[in-house]
Amino acid sequence: MPEMQPSGQVKESFDGDEILNSRSVLNHTHHTWARTFSCLPELYIQPESLQEIERTVNCARKLRRRITTVGCGHSPSNITWTSQWLVNLDKYNKILSVDDKTGIVVMQSGIRLYTLCEELERHGLAMPNLGSINQQSIAGAISTGTHGSSIRHGLMSEDVLALKITLVDGSTKFCSKNDNPELFRAALLSLGSLGIISEITFRAVPAFSLKWKQTIDSDLRMFNAWPKDLWTQSEFVRVWWFPYTRRAVVWQAEKTEEEHREPPVSYYDGSLGYYVYHNLLYLAQYVPRILPWVEWFVFGMQYGFANGSTTTAVQPSRKALLMNCLYSQFVNEWAIPLHNGPEALRRLSSWLNQLTPHDPDYVPHNIPFSAEGLYVHAPVEVRVSDTTLTSNARPYLDPTVKDGPTLYLNATLYRPYWRDPPCRERYYQAFEWLMKDMGGRPHWAKNFETYSSEIETMYGGDLDKFRHIRDGADPDGLFLGPWHRDRILRQDAWYDLEEKN
Repeated sequence: MPEMQPSGQVKESFDGDEILNSRSVLNHTHHTWARTFSCLPELYIQPESLQEIERTVNCARKLRRRITTVGCGHSPSNITWTSQWLVNLDKYNKILSVDDKTGIVVMQSGIRLYTLCEELERHGLAMPNLGSINQQSIAGAISTGTHGSSIRHGLMSEDVLALKITLVDGSTKFCSKNDNPELFRAALLSLGSLGIISEITFRAVPAFSLKWKQTIDSDLRMFNAWPKDLWTQSEFVRVWWFPYTRRAVVWQAEKTEEEHREPPVSYYDGSLGYYVYHNLLYLAQYVPRILPWVEWFVFGMQYGFANGSTTTAVQPSRKALLMNCLYSQFVNEWAIPLHNGPEALRRLSSWLNQLTPHDPDYVPHNIPFSAEGLYVHAPVEVRVSDTTLTSNARPYLDPTVKDGPTLYLNATLYRPYWRDPPCRERYYQAFEWLMKDMGGRPHWAKNFETYSSEIETMYGGDLDKFRHIRDGADPDGLFLGPWHRDRILRQDAWYDLEEKN
């Protein structure tokens, strides 16, 4: 078995490949956007062509190096952690073709979503749906199961018609629903464990604007509307739920041809509100019991103190669907059946607020962890999708519900001035316990602490099929690391090139 070469010799040993030498750097520090994790990869490589991607994989295989692919690093988990080779495709980001009539777009996989949306707009096109941010690369968004919030849409990958992926032997394979369909289903949500996605064929839609309205009211009104028209009243709907004040912001948007109109801006919006909230969160690191008051004050200033306060605007979809993530944060999001949402939120409220049977909002929570002295950040983000509506291939690792609409609950915890909140461990233990009790599965890119034995139960035969295809495409584990070991790999089998802890 060849030995790994010392890191100082690697850059000079690309088989004399001067181009790859010029595309790689030593001493690069990689960290997530939220600075939750960082690492010092041996090499940081930015290929600019398909041939360079293929040559990078071939060199890694010969030199026995693991490859990790990274985009913007917006996942706050350690999925992109590596001490070996980190490949970034920011310079492999061109639109290759656009058909204005069919909306079919072919692109290199490193293009960021904000660039893609701008390019599409020039052709009178748009993404059918977006998540909360647009900093991701298209490949990163697909590979982690990114979604928006609409009962009429599913995962972003449902609009992918075909992919090209570079495998461990340096070959690039085409796959689609009809060509290499099993590889396609695995590649649509691969978590970087299959190869390097190099090209994507995507179906865009005619460009559209959204007229949106957001209203803050009691969460009781939200719960009452849940079985009626809460999620069907508009094409796009999302909710922010505030557990201490027991209020909810409902944001809804519908397509329109009205002229664009920005939302009203107050003196508190912008830098003043940003720094007031940031510093209150920092103070709460030392005095956590102020957090219920912080929730009341900050979100009253932002959305209005009176129930029924409403804000409206008309914006292009690429702008209207986004939100400001504000500060460094941990995020723990789970997918559960939509009909379980009210019960999940009411149980979480009973636990966080330590309600008693005398409280009119009380329900038994049954969470086996104490909330005594625990105070958390708000809000909980509530979103929806329905992946049963598409005729496209379903990813093997799709976390959504197979037979109906899916609800996503996202428990966000901010890290004011890069400091971890003291409530994190206990809050996330309780939150994950509740989500599993509600039939949930975690969002792959978030900060969950559920591991392979439970994930095997959640995914069953789909995980077995994914593993079989993955092992056939990368039998030596060139694209595997500690994150994959903990969550999706068989615990009784190790791979020759897998990166160990």
